[in-house]
Amino acid sequence: MNETVLQFGSGKFLRAFADLFIHHANQQGQGIGQVVIVQSTGGDRAQELARLGGKYHVVVRGLENGKVVDTVESCQSVSRALVANSQWDEVLQVARSPHLKTILSNTTESGYDLNPADTAACAPPKSFPAKLLAVLRERFQAGQPGLMIIPCELRENNARLLREILVKLAGEWKLPRDFITWMEKNCSWHCTLVDRIVTGTPDNHPLLASDPMLTVCEPYALFVIEEVPGVKRWMEHPAITWTSDVLPFFLRKVRILNGGHSALVHKAMAKGHTIVRDSVNDAELGPWVEKLLFSEIVPILQGRCVDPEGFARQVLERFKNPFIDHKLTDILVNHKNKIKVRLIPSLEDYKGKFGQTPAILDAVLREHGN
Repeated sequence: MNETVLQFGSGKFLRAFADLFIHHANQQGQGIGQVVIVQSTGGDRAQELARLGGKYHVVVRGLENGKVVDTVESCQSVSRALVANSQWDEVLQVARSPHLKTILSNTTESGYDLNPADTAACAPPKSFPAKLLAVLRERFQAGQPGLMIIPCELRENNARLLREILVKLAGEWKLPRDFITWMEKNCSWHCTLVDRIVTGTPDNHPLLASDPMLTVCEPYALFVIEEVPGVKRWMEHPAITWTSDVLPFFLRKVRILNGGHSALVHKAMAKGHTIVRDSVNDAELGPWVEKLLFSEIVPILQGRCVDPEGFARQVLERFKNPFIDHKLTDILVNHKNKIKVRLIPSLEDYKGKFGQTPAILDAVLREHGN
């Protein structure tokens, strides 16, 4: 199949998420095409993928509807992987291809930060936004049509933010106005929400000897993509939800999944627990976190997002995944700022909707000094 997707990011997440979905869609006859991965840091993963012919395995492990899932899938949607620093000319060759349709990305939390050293003459630039701008400029100069831009970074309004950064950078680089207009109007920018726990390489697995790119993920997956009027949907998949507004899905995830984590962490550590699974399986803490979600958080989300109750039930099942050791210390990182986003707004919303203070949330926040 033709190479239709240029992907910035060779890490475990996209390989067990979008790349796997592309494989599924291709198997179903949707003809999505193949992925060219760009690795920006180092080159080990690109070399391993090249050695494997782009093929690798994904182990899907966890609970689904109360049953244990432990399966292995082969993913064959990746055609090759390129190292940006040494194969930039090949990246630009893909950018000029008439077959290219989509750009995917999954960078780090600081992935949208610019590097002051980047200029229009850099080959390649250091920052991801500058690399993307160089790719789009190359495509425009080749007279090719615009692309579908699907960023998968976990940031609200990620596509709009990325587009604003590129437009500003293009202005600083004094690129032609007709290119900037093409980038804004002829390319479609799709905000997303991605949700799947991908844990990386397992400690022991019989396939590791032959597949060092083997990765592990939970059964649950949700890929919310914003529809742009007049733009054909990229692909159909059970894990993909197309919507005119991604933000309600963000609200649901942050308040229920992330809020549940942050509310639980101090109580669980006080009882000597170190991972999420043991915490929610605790005879006292399990019912406590369930009551928090269903009596104080789900009620304030009713009518604001899709099926918050069903999502909360899925979250509790995901917390109990017997294959994932989610450390409480990881949740504690940047804890005060997380509380401001995950818990305090829920308390204020509850007060506003019901005219009283939610007892559990109030107690949690008092324990945390808020």
